[in-house]
Amino acid sequence: MVRIVFRVPVCFNSLPPARAILMMQLGFVSAILPEYDLEEVFAVASQCGYECVEVMCWPPGKAERRYAGTTHIDVNDLTDKRIEEIQSLCQRYDVAISSLGYYPNPLSPDESESKVAAEHLIRLIGASSQLGIGRVTTFVGRDPKKTIDDNWPRVENVWGPIIEAAEKSDVRIGIENCPMFFSDDEWPGGKNLAISPAVWRRMFETFPSEHFGLNYDPSHPVFMHMDYLTPMRAFADRLVHVHAKDVRVDQMMLDQVGVFANPNEWHTPKLPGLGQVDWGQFFSILTDTGYSGPVCVEVEDRAYEGSIENRIRALKQSHDYLRNYLPRM
Repeated sequence: MVRIVFRVPVCFNSLPPARAILMMQLGFVSAILPEYDLEEVFAVASQCGYECVEVMCWPPGKAERRYAGTTHIDVNDLTDKRIEEIQSLCQRYDVAISSLGYYPNPLSPDESESKVAAEHLIRLIGASSQLGIGRVTTFVGRDPKKTIDDNWPRVENVWGPIIEAAEKSDVRIGIENCPMFFSDDEWPGGKNLAISPAVWRRMFETFPSEHFGLNYDPSHPVFMHMDYLTPMRAFADRLVHVHAKDVRVDQMMLDQVGVFANPNEWHTPKLPGLGQVDWGQFFSILTDTGYSGPVCVEVEDRAYEGSIENRIRALKQSHDYLRNYLPRM
């Protein structure tokens, strides 16, 4: 039985600055429910008490990577009727869409893969505008065999048209700060350049557009042995979207293999509160920045992946924990 709680809908893009702290909304990333359709995802969100969902919009088809390939909205078939259906679902369950999410490798050395990713991102930008969402969340990408400097000409060539499309559609792009180095085919540099403040500064110098920003996840700096709090202040004007995921660094294993080993040998993604992120400090800084966007739980904790029931328990547990820092309106 789905419990539906009706509240006054809140539009993310019309929040008065003076009330920004009160307006952050708690959501989750829909990739953890790949076997559910969009209505079932919204029903889970409503039942658990979430206010929004980052909806995955991969091109239909199989994906090899964990948490990839989920299509809860097919932007290739976004008719006026489908737009009306999606908006009706948002109203029925009182759940907003925080962003349209798609996390490929736009800078893949495989030109065909790169082209597909870039073209689909532009389609997502159009869909986000049509649906009145105004956000797309993704990766910059990377050729893992090349240095950051050697990747940069392709950053300019590939991302210029994508950002131009975002500006025309008035959609903000949030780049997640995940290194994407968790499997042998991602060695040695990972498949996403946007891992550090140094790279972000370079990104925003290359593309100063206000439509280009960050989807910030504090768990990634933690396992890279970096400060995860200061960047929120330094890049406050670039925070488009926020992920809530925790991480545990297993020091005993790290002492055995070192930081140059595959990170999966010594780190473990966890639910919020079960890792090393200090969520009190995190939200203390985040509220100080005046951030007024969504904060979406990203469940990647293998301890909860054995069944759909356990994954929904993970969403409920994460909601109940984070609600201490994000009180409901």
